[in-house]
Amino acid sequence: MTDYGQPLRFGFFPSPRADNLDNLLRMVEIAEDRGLDLVSIQDHPYQKRFLDTWTLLSVVGARSSSIRLSPNVANLPLRPPVMLAKAAASLDVITGGRVELGLGAGAFWDGVVAAGGPRRSPGEAVRALTEAIAVMRAFWSGGTVDLDGEFYPVHGLHAGPPPAHRIPIWLGALGPRMLRLTGELADAWVPSLQFVPPEKVAEKSAVIDDAAEAAGRDPGDIARIYNIDGNFGTGGGLLEGSPAQWAEQLTDLTVTLGMSTYILATDDPDDLARFADEVVPAVRELVAAERQG
Repeated sequence: MTDYGQPLRFGFFPSPRADNLDNLLRMVEIAEDRGLDLVSIQDHPYQKRFLDTWTLLSVVGARSSSIRLSPNVANLPLRPPVMLAKAAASLDVITGGRVELGLGAGAFWDGVVAAGGPRRSPGEAVRALTEAIAVMRAFWSGGTVDLDGEFYPVHGLHAGPPPAHRIPIWLGALGPRMLRLTGELADAWVPSLQFVPPEKVAEKSAVIDDAAEAAGRDPGDIARIYNIDGNFGTGGGLLEGSPAQWAEQLTDLTVTLGMSTYILATDDPDDLARFADEVVPAVRELVAAERQG
């Protein structure tokens, strides 16, 4: 694997618990004041403790001016693609082009079914996601949308409003079919450290690269976004030590595995501030030195 040379970006991944709202909004202020790039929120509509992701992102967008907004990842089986495209475009217009769309094929199927959604096999879930991407991109292009589909047929839809900018689509992909779809169609791959540790990144990223090349795409155009978690301390493991150790480890992930966006899962304002103030500048400096050297 190699460094794709993509711009470095950093963000955070707060819990959307209803009892965490004040803390979350305070952390958005911290993130924006310290120049972080993204706030990204999980989407589990069947989770009774969680606020609705799109409603929450809208509030965050209204309370901020520069930080980018993304679900991580939107629950497609419970969010029909036309309505998801319209919600994303609307928020993009309202926030001046700050929306990125993370998408998932579906998980936690018992919860999806309990909420009135379908239970899909892995193959069905991937096919439905492929159709949904086509529907959403057609919607964002405007005009009349006519698309046949097994899951999402759309005929005679007058699409609009268009988004303020081209909305990137991230895919949360683990299996080979989803990884190939990422290489064929997506703008970014967004794995989580707990499910795809560094020793598995190269193998999965290679599937994306091969699929991208087969589709006539440059693999370097597909951003590699890593949901990370850790603790500042004195440990020697990955993201268990000092900010300086974190910076060295994230630099290594960038220049050896091609990851370039790091989204820290935290509900701790102090950890977020430390990440933004001590880790992020050091990673930028170290990666710039590696790339120049």
